[in-house]
Amino acid sequence: MAPKVACLRLLAAALLGLPLASQAQAPRAAAPAPAKGLPVYVSGDRITGQSDIEATIEGHAELQRGDTTIRADRMTYDVPADRARAEGNVSVLREGNLYQGTLLDLQVDAYSGFFTDVNYRLHETQAHGESSRVDFIDRDRSVVHQGTYTTCQRDEDDAHWRPDWILRADALHLDQAEDVGRAEGGVLEFKGVPILPLPGISFPLSDRRKSGLLPPTIGMDSLSGLQYTQPYYWNIAPNRDATIAPTLMARRGVALDGSFRYLEPSYSGELSASYMPNDKLRERDRWSLGIKHDDLFASPVGDLRLAVNLRRVSDDNYWRDFPLRGESYYTDTTAQRLLPGDARLSWARGDHAVSVRTLKWQTLQDVSAPITPPYDMAPQLDWQWRPQEIGGGLDMSVQTNYTHFIADRDYIHQPNTQRSFMVAQVSRPFLAPAGFITPRLQLHATHYSFDTPLTSGQRSASRTLPTFSLDSGLVFERDTRLLGRSLTQTLEPRAFYTYTPYRDQSMLPVYDTALQDFNFASIYTENSFSGNDRIADNNLLTLGVTSRLLDADTGAEAARFAIAQRLRNSDQRVAMPGALAARERVSDVLLGAGLNWTPQWGMDAFVQYNPKTRKSERSTLAARYTPSKYRTVSAAYRMNKISDLITEPNEQLDVAWQWPIGDLWGDRRSGPTREAGRWFSVGRLNYSLLEHKLVDTVVGLEYESCCWIGRVVLERLQRADQASNTRILVQLEFSGFSRLSLGSNPLDSLRQHIPNYQTLGADRPAP
Repeated sequence: MAPKVACLRLLAAALLGLPLASQAQAPRAAAPAPAKGLPVYVSGDRITGQSDIEATIEGHAELQRGDTTIRADRMTYDVPADRARAEGNVSVLREGNLYQGTLLDLQVDAYSGFFTDVNYRLHETQAHGESSRVDFIDRDRSVVHQGTYTTCQRDEDDAHWRPDWILRADALHLDQAEDVGRAEGGVLEFKGVPILPLPGISFPLSDRRKSGLLPPTIGMDSLSGLQYTQPYYWNIAPNRDATIAPTLMARRGVALDGSFRYLEPSYSGELSASYMPNDKLRERDRWSLGIKHDDLFASPVGDLRLAVNLRRVSDDNYWRDFPLRGESYYTDTTAQRLLPGDARLSWARGDHAVSVRTLKWQTLQDVSAPITPPYDMAPQLDWQWRPQEIGGGLDMSVQTNYTHFIADRDYIHQPNTQRSFMVAQVSRPFLAPAGFITPRLQLHATHYSFDTPLTSGQRSASRTLPTFSLDSGLVFERDTRLLGRSLTQTLEPRAFYTYTPYRDQSMLPVYDTALQDFNFASIYTENSFSGNDRIADNNLLTLGVTSRLLDADTGAEAARFAIAQRLRNSDQRVAMPGALAARERVSDVLLGAGLNWTPQWGMDAFVQYNPKTRKSERSTLAARYTPSKYRTVSAAYRMNKISDLITEPNEQLDVAWQWPIGDLWGDRRSGPTREAGRWFSVGRLNYSLLEHKLVDTVVGLEYESCCWIGRVVLERLQRADQASNTRILVQLEFSGFSRLSLGSNPLDSLRQHIPNYQTLGADRPAP
């Protein structure tokens, strides 16, 4: 800078009382500003003015106050009014938000005024647009006139670039205090084509929740026909919200869904309901109700907890026609047909725990495939005592339980009962680095009081049984190397013996008992049954061995191999009603293996092998490959023959995937290329090898660009033996703006069906 110009700038600063910094220097310490608020710094090539009245800056003019910086070719600053007028390449930067235009008139501290011919960019969402004029209302609110809004990032190398999606509106009201934008007289364009008129809509300026209309959902399925849903979201408070969603179904009529969620320090829950008057297909009103509540009361006498889970629907066909809230079309059919009404009040303090529970089921029956409803428990009382220390290294516990079982006699032809039981057990673990031995003694006493006599004429029955078990195992380790990797290999033989004497239990009805699945978890347990109505007269010795390969540095399990078999010393005589007792002296052999050699690869195998027939009774083989984000493939083969647990054989092949399609647009990187866009194939196929047909099918395509994500999913799911439902799900997700779904949300289907599925855009970095 010439000495003469520098002297003029310093003289102007002295006259006006304004701190002055040259363009190449950091601002010096500021003198008190004439207006209220923070001090003002100005700089430029030439400054003229009158002391405490006005300053005119020409050439690289700059004004800075707090978090606001104004730059222009020429600027005038009115000191008493705290008003800046700028023209020529004007830019305003505040809290990361940048505005560029031709003419600015702004009260700096109040941040009110106008700006013409503006290009703007918002820091929070990286959204940008153009406008004929921007009115600044205050530091948080502004109005963009005849403006545009998009989050698509400009390609500087493309002279003909245009955003993939853009919102055009007569007025855009931006409220950054509430993080809400509101458009008036707008239209949403995608790929240059108007797709949605928006006479009035609000949208988020950040990830914060806000009240307002959500994007509509338009869909079609083979049951209800064309559907249109317009949800409204109500952000009641930071810890409470509600959603109301009216739906029009072409074949059925009008329905209204609603949900309310709440979260407090000591309690939380959700209420949901749906109502459809006069369903045209079923010719009746349809409704559903759901309540979930969890409440914890802390008191000087212990912790008190209340848990409620209630679901009810209008009729037996509801599960066929509508997915229950929190469930889905692809949820296990039996789970959708058994709806709980469960309330539990529990208290715990120290070694003691007490609970009171009532459970009433609603069973949705199907005449073609009826299911036996479970017993209601009204009520159930339970007390448990688990002392932390009783001396001598002993572990001890006592549980007492009273349950009143009630069921529909049309489906269950046995008396209701009031059952009480007590289970007391004591064990003494002997632990060492090289192994363990744990003897355990258990006493199980049960009493029944029936509401009607048994076939023998009894109105009550009792049973008391002791059980002894001895669990033992050894652990051997050695260092080894395999495929250039340092590993620790273990050899863990285990022997488990259990003995329970025989008591005739054939006269006792069954209320909550079933045969346990035969697997590596149940083979080392005392009782072959779950529940308390049957205690198996076991005289068993289980022998098994497990070998693991552990990473020498991290301890992570790289591989696991296991084998186990039961040896029966005497015939079992206790069985479930209508079933044969186990009499085979040698059980099937369980074989298991797991391989997780790298985080990308994983395999699991399970085989139940019958040594007599030399054939597998049940087999599962599963593998997965996840080399990086948005790349995963999994496959599984499952085979089950008829057994005590399986009434119908099945053999299925299951394949699921999420994978980019080729190297489109020259993209060879591991993550999605948001600048150029990338296609992904997603899906899951479940094929029955016995029936030679696809049972469930979910296939689709995803596309991710810099500012939007598209999904198209075809879903065909089996609902019953001779019924299925087919849907086409379409979704456009405009980053930083909103989602538009055609059909139900395909993300729900993809997350449920595809193991390790990752949502595109979930890893977008913060601006």
